[in-house]
Amino acid sequence: MDQTPQTPETVRDLVVLNRYGIHARPAALLVKTAAAFADEELYLAKGDITVNAKSIMGLLTLEGHHGARLRVIARGPRAEEAADAIADLFRQKFFED
Repeated sequence: MDQTPQTPETVRDLVVLNRYGIHARPAALLVKTAAAFADEELYLAKGDITVNAKSIMGLLTLEGHHGARLRVIARGPRAEEAADAIADLFRQKFFED
């Protein structure tokens, strides 16, 4: 019987709502927000592609256009808080619209 502690994981499904999608500015906001959660692993996924949310280059490869459906995956002690912070950026349209 495996008794290793489970790392908390939180998953949220998101939709890109801002008009121009995830370009350099929203990607930088995502990285800044993700970096505030140093002990958490944060990923954004679209289809078969999963990238580290702390990597601006990775985020720009997602083709996160307006209306795209993405998933945030957060692991760590503050996983839920981290996923909520990322989801808030999407809800607020990265402060663009």
